[in-house]
Amino acid sequence: MEKLRTPEARFADLPGYPFAPRYLEVADFEGGRLRVHYVDEGPRGAICAVLFHGEPTWSYLYRKMIPGLVARGYRVLAPDLVGFGRSDKPAAKADYTYPRHVAWMREWLLAVDARDAVLFGQDWGSLG
Repeated sequence: MEKLRTPEARFADLPGYPFAPRYLEVADFEGGRLRVHYVDEGPRGAICAVLFHGEPTWSYLYRKMIPGLVARGYRVLAPDLVGFGRSDKPAAKADYTYPRHVAWMREWLLAVDARDAVLFGQDWGSLG
């Protein structure tokens, strides 16, 4: 799968977004991997607040909610869906399907060990 990646310099010094970038890879359905960016703040082992954005946003949408949730003791996880923000962007429109987004986020959720989670979904960020 051909993919595009936004240079890190494009995300430098974003107002109100002090979060260290984290990445993991998920299968791209063609034998390759796609990089998924996410925010991971707060204590490990705490209840997770998982923040899924919709279209056309990314985890930056939740920049004001993240500190408040962390202050209340949550571990906050906010991924950039594939194709958005700091995550890889498949080049072909046909690669963007609802079932693929569900599979990519399922793989991501398992990899980050998001147990006992509370889900925040905005727009189609709820991913069924």
